[in-house]
Parts: sequence; structure tokens; C-alpha cells
Amino acid sequence: MLFYWFLKFVALGPVLKLVYRPRAEGVHNVPRTGAAILASNHLSAADWVFMPLIVRRRVTFLAKAEYFTGTGLKGTLQRAFFTGAGQVPIDRSSASAAEDAILTGLRLLRAGRLLGIYPEGTRSPDGRLYRGKTGVARMTLETGVPVLPVAMTYRPRRLPVLGWNLPAVGIRIGEPLDFSRYEGLAGDRFVERSVTDEIMYEIMTLSGQEYVDVYGARVKTSMDATGASASEVVSRLQPPADEAADRAPESLAG
Repeated sequence: MLFYWFLKFVALGPVLKLVYRPRAEGVHNVPRTGAAILASNHLSAADWVFMPLIVRRRVTFLAKAEYFTGTGLKGTLQRAFFTGAGQVPIDRSSASAAEDAILTGLRLLRAGRLLGIYPEGTRSPDGRLYRGKTGVARMTLETGVPVLPVAMTYRPRRLPVLGWNLPAVGIRIGEPLDFSRYEGLAGDRFVERSVTDEIMYEIMTLSGQEYVDVYGARVKTSMDATGASASEVVSRLQPPADEAADRAPESLAG
């Protein structure tokens, strides 16, 4: 716990804020106490570093177990860093990986934690917003906690004096989404898909990204197997335009 605040306020936070000057909007939407889910798009491996910088409370993320299983001095240091930085390991290689991740998330939420989640399940292969997985919906439906949509943005920025090219980082946090109207319907795949699509719609609105109705992990797997670009893979996997229009995420508020 102490290591988290040491990284945030002493070791890393001040330097990152000075160099990258992240711009934050909507931080007041994060509840001061109690459990909540921060559901964010996923553009960079640095997303989990910048978002907690602007949130006063500690944010816990679910991280792949490989970060915690290294050996020797390097493995020990890496394990200490990710543990202290608020990461909780999940094994993504087992058949029950998805279920285990959800159960871990539920445990953290029931303990009153602020949980950071990337509904896409992987970093975007080309900067677009990909279809969300329904684990986030199940978590909010089973616990009743609010979901706050988060948009990470990165724009090119050149420092004229030093000649460096650094991204201008932006973090936008939307208003809490309340899904109490679906109370008792956790496990209903149609309801969970509707809830997930509403969350993705809000993230899309905040980020301004183009939405792709395909899972990002599926696109990456096909890219690795064929050597094709993300656009080429998406053109093969995405439904026809008339069907895609019907399947794009919609706001279901009200």
C-alpha cells in the first residue's frame, strides 16, 4: 500500500506529470468512497500509469500473471513493482481465466475498491475502439456498483526547445452509469451485452474513436497468423455495413 503512494507522489508521479502534463476532465465524477468501476479504452501500455495519476484514490487493475512469476532479482523486483503499483495477478492461460478474472474483480469490488478495467480485453491494434467483453457488465450487475466510462487520448506534441516528440496525454472520466434497472439479471447474456454496449458507447463518445464491432483479441490473432494489417483483418471479420449499423453500441439510458 505504501509503495503505491510512494510511486505516485514521490518516485514516478511528479516526473510523469512534469514531462507529460496529463490533462484531466471529470475527476470529480469518481466517488470519494465506496466501490466503483473505471472502464477505459486501451490505447497504450502506459494507460494504467497515467489514469491513476489524476485520481485521488488508489486504483486497482487486473494484470496478467506473467508480471508476477519471474525468477531471480529481476523477477522479484518486477513482482514487487506491480504489486505495489496496485496490480492484482490473473492467469489468462487457463480455461477458466475469464471466470477467475471476474471472480477476482467481484472480490475487490465487494471490499470497496476502485477497480480499473479495460472492457476490450487488449490494447487496440490500430487506435480504434473494439467490441467490449461482457465481464464488466456482470461485475456491475452482481455488485450494483456504478461504472465510470474513461477515455484515454494521446496526441502528438513536440517540445520546441529540446526537440523531443512526446504524446500529449488526456484522461476524460464520464458521469457514473447506473444499471440498477437490471437488478437481478446478472447472467442473462442479452442484458449483459446491452450493458456492455452502453458502456462502450459512452467510452466512444468521450474518446471520439471509431467503433469496430469485432473483438480486438481476435483481430490481433489473425494479424499474427496472416501478417495482414488491422484494417485488412477487420474488413474480413466485421459484419456487412447494414448489419454493423444495427449492432453498433447504443446508449440505453432511460
